[in-house]
Amino acid sequence: MQKNKMSAVGNKKNILLKLFFSTLYLSAFTFGGGYVIVTLMKKKFVDGYHWIDEEEMLDLTAIAQSSPGAIAVNGAIVVGYKLAGAVGALTAITATIIPPFFIISIVSVFYNMFRNNFFVSQMLEGMQAGVGAVIASVVYEMGSGIVRGKNAASIIIMSGAFIAGCIFNINVVCIIIVCALIGAARTFFERGRKKAE
Repeated sequence: MQKNKMSAVGNKKNILLKLFFSTLYLSAFTFGGGYVIVTLMKKKFVDGYHWIDEEEMLDLTAIAQSSPGAIAVNGAIVVGYKLAGAVGALTAITATIIPPFFIISIVSVFYNMFRNNFFVSQMLEGMQAGVGAVIASVVYEMGSGIVRGKNAASIIIMSGAFIAGCIFNINVVCIIIVCALIGAARTFFERGRKKAE
């Protein structure tokens, strides 16, 4: 029994170390905001380590996006908590915050030097183009996952949210609230139907 307990502690420590260095690496090399880190988290935690399945990653991303704050930090919190509880969430937050804090501190010191530098401005423009491609990749991967699930209600909600945001320019907050209410109503209805059976 003592050996099993030590093995569990060693396994959790191993997961926390992998989680720390994975989120540190992702945070350090992710340029372009939270949506970029989502696809990298998927590649690392779903495709690489197989700690989370694809559907669960979609759920965690929805939670991260719906919560106030930066999606990268929120994503790290929910993934860390899923893997190792409160300690995992704290580990993931710490690793996610270190690189931007360090980089922003350096940039703020040398801001005046960077501001008018031609090479820096060209580099940032190139990164913006790359970020657009990565965000398009995230949209494709997450959307195709929903379509593959063949759940008509999810496909309708996804299509409706896309139309509301892109065609009618409805505020994203309103779209998230409406989608959350629809999801809650679906869950309530399905539970009621199962109890009736």
